Amino acid sequence: MKKLSFGLGIGFALGYLLRPTISKERISPEKALKKAKATAATQHTISGSWIHMNPETVERYGLQYEVYRGGMSTSTPDGTVQFEFIVETKNGTLLEFIQS
Repeated sequence: MKKLSFGLGIGFALGYLLRPTISKERISPEKALKKAKATAATQHTISGSWIHMNPETVERYGLQYEVYRGGMSTSTPDGTVQFEFIVETKNGTLLEFIQS
């Protein structure tokens, strides 16, 4: 019984200490691109896209975010329009989408 209690105590302690590390997990760049395209597709016809594989830190609205940068091409009656975007690495939220 003492061994079980000791094991549970160690497990809880490690879980508590590792919680910040686990909570910083990020989605893959491919998944982030897929989410960004799905969001943009509600307003634009996507004809091409790309994303940087290495995350970076940016500050927006006084807050720091870890993001992936990418871009999309959209088809319009006037031709192709290029957009650049940043997407948050934790859950794929599109933070910025601007015409370049």
